Amino acid sequence: MNPLRFFHPNLPRVFALACGLLLFTQAFGQDAGERPRAREAGVIVGVFEPGPLNAITDMEGVRVGHSTVIRGDDIRTGVTAIIPAPGNLYTHPIPAWIHVGNGYGKLIGETQVREFGEIETPILLVCTLCVWSAANALKEWNYEQPGMGEHTLNPIVGETNDSRVNDMWADPVGRDEVFEALDNAASGPVAEGSVGAGTGTQAFGWKGGIGTSSRVLPADLGGYTIGVLVQTNYGGVLEINGAPVGRELGNYSFRASLEGEDQDREDGSIMMVVATDAPLDSRGLQRLSMRAMMGLARTGSFASNGSGDYVIAFSANPSVRRPRSSDAPVPTEVLVNEAMSPLFAATAEATEEAIYNAIFKATTVSSSRGELRAIPLDEVLEILREYRAITEPL
Repeated sequence: MNPLRFFHPNLPRVFALACGLLLFTQAFGQDAGERPRAREAGVIVGVFEPGPLNAITDMEGVRVGHSTVIRGDDIRTGVTAIIPAPGNLYTHPIPAWIHVGNGYGKLIGETQVREFGEIETPILLVCTLCVWSAANALKEWNYEQPGMGEHTLNPIVGETNDSRVNDMWADPVGRDEVFEALDNAASGPVAEGSVGAGTGTQAFGWKGGIGTSSRVLPADLGGYTIGVLVQTNYGGVLEINGAPVGRELGNYSFRASLEGEDQDREDGSIMMVVATDAPLDSRGLQRLSMRAMMGLARTGSFASNGSGDYVIAFSANPSVRRPRSSDAPVPTEVLVNEAMSPLFAATAEATEEAIYNAIFKATTVSSSRGELRAIPLDEVLEILREYRAITEPL
């Protein structure tokens, strides 16, 4: 029985809320608030300190919003919006780059970003077959912003395939969901796990989703901040701080074949969004974006044949933001190559921890199509203790 069919304007509000709670409980087995982030559980990644929020929103001006879509017994999806900077992104675009780690995906807007080295719209993350409807809604939202005229527009929409628990053929993300995510986008803490575009996604055969993390460089290394947000939906052999968690849990790529069973499919995808306040142009962001792949690899990914592994990197530093049109040359000051190494290291660290946060915070999601179970954290932490890969919380 579909509890949503009871929703009617004439029903008492409390009854409608009760039905909604029932549907949410059927889809999600646990409250994400009950599950710690990786660092809260003692998983300390790398050597640099995170920002105050340990999130992409530690970058001034960067905002994140979600719309989670739970309908009936087979829609488990959503949209996540990242607004890179304040103001009109079309009239004053920001430096950006898109790195393709493995290109099996439907990333809209990629070629113009790589041609101009700029982003002129917010970034949306959705399910695979939702990208076209989401891009159309993003276009409409942009045209409603102050200062827009009749221009062509290059919406940026990335995706991963959440069809294990979501009927993405129903095109469940449209104008209302996109506008909700964009209009609710805010600075501050970012919801993680089974939320927004991570509602129906997986990681290493367990429930994955949205995760974020940040790093702040010490003053003598520039004092810059790196923030990363990920939408996980990929496989491999999960490692956490070098501990072989996937192998110990018996859930990893090619396990069935190695044990003489029918071969399992090893495809999946991940979207990685990297933000920095370091003054970088598109060339510097190209180099920076490639280091996110190193953080991905540390978690046990090998970027399978059918995986869409993309990195969208941008600089939120106002000094490198240029007007779209100018009759005179526009000077910009950017970091030289010798200053890049600390940023590279911070990007790899923040990407790795963002992925762990997505896995740690994700809750079990089920539908008529199947189920993605949350990773058993008690067992994970025991493995990490065994391999001395954890710092016990005080």
